[in-house]
Amino acid sequence: MYIAYSALSSTENKKQDTNPEPEMQLRYQAYKDACTKHSNHIAVIQQYLPGWMPKFR
Repeated sequence: MYIAYSALSSTENKKQDTNPEPEMQLRYQAYKDACTKHSNHIAVIQQYLPGWMPKFR
């Protein structure tokens, strides 16, 4: 049981030490790229729902 706990514990510590900012920047860039790629589909949807944009998660 201790081995499993220490493995999970060290994983959580590593996650806290990493800087989440670069991941968020990559996710936002991917969002912008997807919006650019599907801009014609977004434009068709916006004809019926003005101002609609895909959610950023």
